[in-house]
Amino acid sequence: MVRRKALRSRRPTVRLKRPAEVSAMGRAGRVVAQALREVAAASEPGVTTGQLNKIVDDVITAAGGIASFKGVPAIVPGGPAFPAASCVSVNEEVVHGLPGERVLRSGDIVSVDVGVILDGWHGDAAVTVGVGPIGPQAELLVRVTREALLAGIDAARAGGWLGDISAAIQAQGEKHGLAVVRDFTGHAIGREMHEGFQIPNFGVPKTGMRLRAGMTMAIEPMFTLGSAEVAIRSDGWTVTTVDNSLSAHWEHTIAVTDGEPAVLTVE
Repeated sequence: MVRRKALRSRRPTVRLKRPAEVSAMGRAGRVVAQALREVAAASEPGVTTGQLNKIVDDVITAAGGIASFKGVPAIVPGGPAFPAASCVSVNEEVVHGLPGERVLRSGDIVSVDVGVILDGWHGDAAVTVGVGPIGPQAELLVRVTREALLAGIDAARAGGWLGDISAAIQAQGEKHGLAVVRDFTGHAIGREMHEGFQIPNFGVPKTGMRLRAGMTMAIEPMFTLGSAEVAIRSDGWTVTTVDNSLSAHWEHTIAVTDGEPAVLTVE
């Protein structure tokens, strides 16, 4: 994910990928998908966020990949580089949660974001899962955030507009009374994790740049049950809701094609 920047007057960079390059990104994406599948299955009461991160690190290492997030420069001036293979964010934590000694409890929801570099290409995806039984509002939040991701992917059609993706995500969340986090966005991706343009989770249809086959992007809605406002903790990374309301985060890396969008972060 990337922190939203002010709009600039110059046109953002767009790097179109050839089919072979999209296939290479898909290989990185399959490693991401495997890591997320294993970490989701392990998200049970009593497990620590650090243990979840070790699962991710082990999957990436076994596949011969590199964890994209390790060493990413600080998002706050003078802060630390990101130290882990994954972002593990619990309950009110929106994104960038630092894995460590926090113990998961029944009723928590946990969002895990994984990035992989394989043969020079990036894959990036995230899931939010319940830890044991979760409440009905938490279930709604997790389900609708995933549905918004799918709606955004479906809108990623050649000949359409970037605003179509953003508007589809926003509409799905607000239809169910959820707040759309605006301070962090999706992003173009390829040889670099953040490659040019951004994809806000709110917008107006038929606005922004035109979508073309060969564009690759990470679409990632972030919704909350309360305020859309967020803050960064003193650790320099963990982003939380200001009112401590629950937050969910889902993400896939996709490619725009001449037909259906291609989801690259699946096994």
